[in-house]
Amino acid sequence: MAVTEATATGRIIQVLGGVVDVEFPPDQLPEIYFAVEVPRDGEQPLILEVQKHLGNNWVRCLAMDTTEGLQRGRQAINTGGPIKVPVGEVTLGRVFNVLGEPIDGKGPVESSEFYPIHRSAPPSRRRPPPSARSPPAWWPRSRRPSPPSW
Repeated sequence: MAVTEATATGRIIQVLGGVVDVEFPPDQLPEIYFAVEVPRDGEQPLILEVQKHLGNNWVRCLAMDTTEGLQRGRQAINTGGPIKVPVGEVTLGRVFNVLGEPIDGKGPVESSEFYPIHRSAPPSRRRPPPSARSPPAWWPRSRRPSPPSW
């Protein structure tokens, strides 16, 4: 039901604010959370994210930018993958939009690693309960709790 190559081209059926319905050819629907690109004249392409398969070869998408001037019948291209953002040391201290583009005015980010924005959380590190932890070094000795007597 889902295609993984970026050759599936559909057309916009309906625009309701930030929600856009797109029709694709049969058996070429993009998967949920895949990005769909809509070319715009003289501007960056509008990126849509697939949220739901509606039936009749339609998908409901959420726009990642304004849909002002977007028209029915306009071409929409399946990118073949989800929206990805840069990760790693080079991103520390930087500010990005949801598409992974830097918006802090510090120039482009050169990253070799990109992760999808919809990803499972990393495993949590278990901390011992507060009663089993030592108080911080700056805590006055007179106020330190006595160790638990188990």
